[in-house]
Amino acid sequence: MASYGAWMAAQSAGAVATNLTVVDRVPADMLHMVDAHWYQFPPMNPLWHSLLGFAIAILCFISLVGNGMVMYIFTNTRTLRTPSNLLVVNLAFSDFLMMFTMGPPMVINCYYETWVFGPLACEIYGMFGSLFGCVSIWTMTMIAFDRYNVIVNGLSGKPLTNNGALARIAGVWVATLAWTLAPFFGWNRYVPEGNMSACGTDYLTDTFSSRSYILVYSIFVYFSPLFLIIYSYTFIIKAVSAHEKNMREQAKKMNVASLRSSEAQNTSTEMKLAKVALVTISLWFLAWTPYLIINYTGIFKASPISPLATIWGSLFAKANAVYNPIVYGISHPKYRAALYQKFPSLSCTDPADDTQSVASGTTTVVSTEKTETA
Repeated sequence: MASYGAWMAAQSAGAVATNLTVVDRVPADMLHMVDAHWYQFPPMNPLWHSLLGFAIAILCFISLVGNGMVMYIFTNTRTLRTPSNLLVVNLAFSDFLMMFTMGPPMVINCYYETWVFGPLACEIYGMFGSLFGCVSIWTMTMIAFDRYNVIVNGLSGKPLTNNGALARIAGVWVATLAWTLAPFFGWNRYVPEGNMSACGTDYLTDTFSSRSYILVYSIFVYFSPLFLIIYSYTFIIKAVSAHEKNMREQAKKMNVASLRSSEAQNTSTEMKLAKVALVTISLWFLAWTPYLIINYTGIFKASPISPLATIWGSLFAKANAVYNPIVYGISHPKYRAALYQKFPSLSCTDPADDTQSVASGTTTVVSTEKTETA
């Protein structure tokens, strides 16, 4: 609390308004990376650094444990080792690496109330955040494409194979690595953010190179995946709605209430995964939209960006790495069953619960139901 007392003393003395800024604690070898914009702001209340560090520490622990368990269970459970689930494992792997590489450094920086690891580490930190975030959203896009192929194309679609899944995963990593390495070669750069405890892309330098990278990168990382996912799920919903309508019409002709043995099982395996993936993707955009707004506000000079505002961008973005294991733990029946077997004390379901995988690459349920309507 000594730093908080010093901050209050400075406030009382009026020093904040005269000669103290948020940049004062930044090491000398980092000053060339700090934009002049941040010199106009007084030091942040140390309580904000404490709260941010505490929140990141909690999120880091939950993410590492949650995503670690997802990777372990999916790779060590035979019935979960399907081509579609390779995409799920890649998503968990990316989220795990994000918090493993970004959580501990940020907690330490929050303790010192500034970036303490030097310029190179700042650039690498910013690149890791961009890389793993980009891998996550494009992996989710690949999951949406897989669901589109299974549900919309049905039996006419080519099933996803292990080699096909691995090829898509490799393509995602190579493409995103190329984009995130670009700032090391002069197209934009990675710099300290306003709170000085994290690093990211430079959205304040008013040059064509800096602004063009943010614009083009946002199209590649944010708007394109958003459009493709909306496209996929629009047709998925249409296909499922049409199928349900046909089932009801067929049941009416046969003078039965339903063609299914139990209304409790009236949702297909593929539709379950579609719902899970849609929730996960919605949470991803909720997490990264604040970062997009901050970046666009910076390049278009829409309004002044305060150091406090950058805290929320960091917090929301890193919280994304926590969402996925929670969503899959709640909504994935076969994952819950495997969790019960391997970690009974952590199970959130009864072992007799439905054990159909909502992430399998099969089309058994869909094809069977279509046969019934023929």
